[in-house]
Amino acid sequence: MAYEHDPQIIEKAQKYLDAALEMGATDAVLFEAPEICWDSRTLLKCMYGCSDWGKNHTCPSRPGNPSMAEMKEMFSRYRWGIIIHTHEKKLSQKISFAMESKAFHDGYYFAMSLSDCGLCDECAAVRCQDCRHVREARPAFHSIGIDVFKTVNQMGLPLSTLPDRNDPNQNWYSAVFVE
Repeated sequence: MAYEHDPQIIEKAQKYLDAALEMGATDAVLFEAPEICWDSRTLLKCMYGCSDWGKNHTCPSRPGNPSMAEMKEMFSRYRWGIIIHTHEKKLSQKISFAMESKAFHDGYYFAMSLSDCGLCDECAAVRCQDCRHVREARPAFHSIGIDVFKTVNQMGLPLSTLPDRNDPNQNWYSAVFVE
């Protein structure tokens, strides 16, 4: 069943959707808060499936980072945003950060993007150094408790497990929570 978006929200979001596509996104879609699928089991996949667990600045395991429950509470205050789909990790983050910045300058001062950080080839945290891109680094969609597979699949976007993590046909997703 397709979600019926508020026409006023569609009007507000269109400029960000168009801009994301102009920057090279494969897809850019509007979401409203009820369409985001939360599942704390994503933490299990981070803990026991990610070789970066505990190593990167945007990792949920880093000391001082908010818990999943805290993140869910913070992100539950947003009403809408956009999801950006690309086939390149760095492009996904570049577009989502640009859309966050654009929304901020349009007066949405709490705009916030989520994108699996790919700014550095190796996170500075691995060498016990401060983040080199603290203003642009963002946590991954899934690391705060969002079931990315369920969320994007219900919107008709492609995402499935791959037999090889180096498969060239990867789908990368970012989200920008706007209002």
